[in-house]
Amino acid sequence: MDLTTRYMGLQLKNPLVASASPLTGELDSLKRLEDAGAAALILPSLFQEEIEAETARYEHLTSAHDDSWPEGLSNFPKLPETQHGPHQYLELVRRARQAAGVPVIASLNGVSNEGWTTYARQLQQAGAHGLELNIYFIPADLTATGRDVEQRYLDILRSLRAAVSIPVAIKLSPYFSSVGNMALALQDAGADALVLFNRFYQPDLDLTRLQVLTDLKLSEPSEIRLPLLWLAVLSGRTRASLAASTGVASADEVVKYLLVGADVVMTTSSLLRRGPGHMATLLAGLQEWLDAREFNSLEQVRGIMSQCKLRDPQAFERANYIKILHGYRAHDRS
Repeated sequence: MDLTTRYMGLQLKNPLVASASPLTGELDSLKRLEDAGAAALILPSLFQEEIEAETARYEHLTSAHDDSWPEGLSNFPKLPETQHGPHQYLELVRRARQAAGVPVIASLNGVSNEGWTTYARQLQQAGAHGLELNIYFIPADLTATGRDVEQRYLDILRSLRAAVSIPVAIKLSPYFSSVGNMALALQDAGADALVLFNRFYQPDLDLTRLQVLTDLKLSEPSEIRLPLLWLAVLSGRTRASLAASTGVASADEVVKYLLVGADVVMTTSSLLRRGPGHMATLLAGLQEWLDAREFNSLEQVRGIMSQCKLRDPQAFERANYIKILHGYRAHDRS
């Protein structure tokens, strides 16, 4: 059976991708993910502010007494350059590229145009096959307009496209007023792939201590519906590759995402819950589903339930929602 697919210009042996998580930050688990069937590996995000904060702390420690106690600096342990700044992450990229037989995609989260472009160039030089932009931006500034937010994404992407030649994917937010239009704008600005969707951190409250809880909730299969909708709408209408992300727990979610047009399906939560070996379970489940229906390749099923290929395209629109509501109302009367 032919499970090959293309994602952001890269040829993959199947559509299953291990997305950014602690599991992709270590060579041992990276290799286990590849052995279990992962067709590509996305490394954890390199966060610009973490790197710069770490560097600033070290520089503060080493320069705090330059004037008052210069002779004492000879006793201050000099931190090797490879232990601060982006060097450790770049080394992970180099070693992962050497060890893995599948594409290694670096993930970057910047806070300034200079940071985005500088680190992107370094990641390309370190050997990353591609780059995923994790634009983790929540517009808490109430004066920022929707157009301001959109422009920020586009400016970052255009800067990156001018800085690197490797393929670039962008994690798309579900909160744009027009997700489809923004997807096309990002495509035109140079995105090779769109990841639907970036799952932003959402805090909770501790009612006993009256504190903000800073925990992170792993995704559930019930969260598949929003990306499923927009993948179905975008499939066949954009040149960029489409990646499904969020809610993948079993092969059922993998199949659903492929049916609406995803080129690849990414998972993090299921691997954190069940370990790298769960990737083999997802792959086996996908193959079994295809075999049971006598499909010989992924291309035979990809996008066959996207909006542009359905006989009733309103199945993904408001009209169908109204029809469902009327159905519930009729059921209540009976």
